[in-house]
Amino acid sequence: MAREISAGGVVVHRGAEGWQVAVIEPQKEPSPAAPSRKTSQKMLLALPKGLVDPGEKPEQTAIREVREETGVTASLIVKLGDIKYAYVRSWGDKERVFKVVSFYLLRYESGRIDDIAPEMRIEVKRALWVPLEESIRRLTYRGEKDMIRRAEAYLREVELS
Repeated sequence: MAREISAGGVVVHRGAEGWQVAVIEPQKEPSPAAPSRKTSQKMLLALPKGLVDPGEKPEQTAIREVREETGVTASLIVKLGDIKYAYVRSWGDKERVFKVVSFYLLRYESGRIDDIAPEMRIEVKRALWVPLEESIRRLTYRGEKDMIRRAEAYLREVELS
């Protein structure tokens, strides 16, 4: 079984109306092998993530992928955890792949959401801010919802200290 190592970010920004999180609407629909989603959901929303390049640390990948897929620059706060799953490639060799995605909590620094390079539009239909408290309901994948829960818990803990 092939292995893939990816990293992604939960980018938070505190606005006048509370915490916001950067999410993406991928360009492609998920394959039938992808985790199921609610049929009432109008669009697929996910956290920005991508493969770790050779010589790159996962936290660097998370920051790079966030910049490429959302248009915003963010800085590392803390590692939230890993999501592990297997899938079958829907392209090429149709091989079964074991994937690990490390997620990091990132703080928004600069940039405009959805200000992404034209070549990224192949992967990302759009990027947007959503209220953190709505993001669990709006995200598609269970593992990513768990990362949001961890981010919320961390932010509550830090705000209380």
